[in-house]
Amino acid sequence: MTRIKIVRIILFSMLMLLNLKEAYSCSMYKITINGKTIVGTNFDAYYLTPTIWFENVKNANTYGAGFTGGRQDGKNGIAPQSGMNSEGLSFSRLASPTPLNGNVNSKNKKQITNPTLYLKDILHNCKNVDEVKEYISKYDFSYFLQDVFIYIDKSGKYLVVEPYTMTIGNDVKYVLSNFCPSVTTDKYANNIERYHNGVEFLKNKIDTTLSFATALIDTMHVCRKKVGDGTLLSSIWDLQQGVITMYFYHDYKHPVQFNLQDELNKGDHILDITKLFPPNAEFKKLTSYKIPQNSKGIMYLFIALFGLFTFTVIYFFVSYLRKRKTAAFSKQKLLLIALCTVMNYYLIVLATNMYIFYFPSPYKDYKFSHLNIAAYIPFLTILILIPLLKTNWKLFKEKTWSLFSKLLFAINNIAFIVLVMFFTYWGLYNILN
Repeated sequence: MTRIKIVRIILFSMLMLLNLKEAYSCSMYKITINGKTIVGTNFDAYYLTPTIWFENVKNANTYGAGFTGGRQDGKNGIAPQSGMNSEGLSFSRLASPTPLNGNVNSKNKKQITNPTLYLKDILHNCKNVDEVKEYISKYDFSYFLQDVFIYIDKSGKYLVVEPYTMTIGNDVKYVLSNFCPSVTTDKYANNIERYHNGVEFLKNKIDTTLSFATALIDTMHVCRKKVGDGTLLSSIWDLQQGVITMYFYHDYKHPVQFNLQDELNKGDHILDITKLFPPNAEFKKLTSYKIPQNSKGIMYLFIALFGLFTFTVIYFFVSYLRKRKTAAFSKQKLLLIALCTVMNYYLIVLATNMYIFYFPSPYKDYKFSHLNIAAYIPFLTILILIPLLKTNWKLFKEKTWSLFSKLLFAINNIAFIVLVMFFTYWGLYNILN
């Protein structure tokens, strides 16, 4: 295999890993009183370009709709996170762990090949939750293995769509966050603070005024201490009036409202939400915080380092096998090989788990996993780097290794130092905080 092919494989592998789905925390509620239904949603994510857009009817017997979202889905446009159509049917999407041992009879079901179009078509073709259930029943909806959806019509009736089941309800008040309600215990749900806050807020009073709806969505929002990130977008949907009230980046003093029908009358259009609100210092801090997922420079650096470490492992492993009995510093070669292997693994971890950059250090997964152990790799890097730097100094004073081997050894040490600087910038050593 040529070197060019090897590099291509490395680059392709990294890019595939970078495209893995990232889960985000969200929350929502619905209240129905005296024939009026209000839906509130918190979209908690790290997208820097949240948008709201409006799409008119495609043909007869379809409905215009407005959507919000922030994730680009290639040529399909922006993936909808929430929305409402002209008939007062709304939906919200929440990332959720997949229930164990679930299954759905997918025989003779339509396959979902374009999830963005599929989600938008539901609002374009259905006017209530009964029609939504009938529409979704035609598809293998287990496609969305890490999502739970809730559809609510203006009567207050709602449909919860989990990866393997659908449930219709008609409670006056309902709160949902990142879990599948059919398989989740109350104890687990209440441990989700944003969900618990919403349930507690609604215990003694319910109302459909905008002030109450805003106070509730504020109570359920997230603002984490490390970077000040959390709720990117909050929206309140008045299903009877067709009015959308938006709040940006946990600022609940500056609402922006849209009348769905008025916006549809303007034709299909899309708006950058960041430009609709006053300057937001916390959002500016978020945009200036650079990580692989929002910085091409860092992403390309990761790919280059992945290639460097892979080459180093192969080169020094072959060298060790050939000269382990005669060459000096053979054990240091093994130490370098070990660290390069660990760093390649950690580069993949960082590239595919955005939460690590925003949550407190050491990072703890919602269930104990390899990520809990990987959180200590930055400390391991420093411990191993110290003897490697000492070896590097000795190598350049002696003539036991070839010039290329010494330079490659030095380049790796420089790469480790660069990564330690990034780890410091990302707060991965701040375990006391």
